Amino acid sequence: MTNQAPLAERMRPKTLDEYQYQEHLIGKGAPIRRMVENGNPASMIFWGPPGTGKTTLAEIIATESKREYYTLSAVSSGVKEVREVIEKAKNQNLFTGKPPILFIDEIHRFNKSQQDSLLQAVEKGWIVLIGATTENPSFEVVSALLSRCQVYTLYPLDEKALSQLLHRAITEDEFLSRKKITIQEKEALMQYSGGDARKLLNGLDIVVQQFKEEKEITITNEEVKKVIQENIALYDKDGEQHYDIISAFIKSIRGSDPNAAVYWLARMLEGGEDNKFIARRMVILASEDIGMANPTAFILATNTFQAVNIIGNPESRILLSQCAVYLATSPKSNASYMAIDSALSYVKKTGNLPVPLHLRNAPTKLMKDLNYGTDYHYAHDYPGNFIYQEFLPEDASNENFYHPGNNAKENKLKEYLRSLWKDKYEF
Repeated sequence: MTNQAPLAERMRPKTLDEYQYQEHLIGKGAPIRRMVENGNPASMIFWGPPGTGKTTLAEIIATESKREYYTLSAVSSGVKEVREVIEKAKNQNLFTGKPPILFIDEIHRFNKSQQDSLLQAVEKGWIVLIGATTENPSFEVVSALLSRCQVYTLYPLDEKALSQLLHRAITEDEFLSRKKITIQEKEALMQYSGGDARKLLNGLDIVVQQFKEEKEITITNEEVKKVIQENIALYDKDGEQHYDIISAFIKSIRGSDPNAAVYWLARMLEGGEDNKFIARRMVILASEDIGMANPTAFILATNTFQAVNIIGNPESRILLSQCAVYLATSPKSNASYMAIDSALSYVKKTGNLPVPLHLRNAPTKLMKDLNYGTDYHYAHDYPGNFIYQEFLPEDASNENFYHPGNNAKENKLKEYLRSLWKDKYEF
């Protein structure tokens, strides 16, 4: 059984009816099902984490639309390969009248010139482009190409969908169904998969393989954890640990361990991870986990993100390492992050509380007659550029969303805020 194709490949759906997930896209009356039924697919970009069915859905669209299907990987293809496929597509279109589908995996890894090489073909209708990306297309796909494609989001599979997938695998797969497999506990498989169908199925496959010639197999959490730990390297080759390693990297920085941070950075660089992805995650961390404890961290992380776009490899590794070490050794605070989440929670609970009259804009006479802006005090007219006044809606006046962290910088902020607001800010 070990010589067979991976279980995830064996269980890959071949039709829309077999593709039982992402109902918002392929359910009755959903946009992609309508496209397929009409036989007229449009250019689109699938955005979602690994193992959510992006590649499978593209293949099904091509098959059920009766279109020629070309595929490229942005990791290994350049402008030359794109132009060759477009020439083939143009010739194919002359004979069938149906533009073929060009599927580009990891389209976010194409640079601007590579993405620009697709524009005319999409615009002229020589190809139907389907791109797949794990990154936000708003940041990673050039606006001209993005405007010509519909973006569809694919979501991680929920526990119900994953459970159904496990059941189908042990009852319908040609090889697994020959054994009597009982999944006594599935939590470990679920946790490992993280909503990724491919990881779930390949994890199950590896666990089953450990039983060799046994006909009856009982799968428990303990067995899954033991086997997956021993075979963890098997999951690296297809980039399926992408999110696990970036998670370890971020948590190492958050935990103030520069040594571990540099190790996980090296793992990503050696594995061909996109430098922009690494740098962008450090920008987020600089605000989320360091924040006001060291505002310079955000500036350095932002500059690093900009610099890696200019410099490229191999020198970018030095910039990324410097930034990672700086962030790891910086004091930490998530106070700003907690503040906005607290405020958002309050807003969702209380709705649109009225803006106090003295804070409202008063561009017209009517608004002034209604006392808009009346009694507002311009801070710069007062000593120290401050005067005590209320800036929250009346019902929210006692709320406190920002609680400075316990670090040198924010301890000074506490004293400063107390000196201005007296007992209004209670920390």
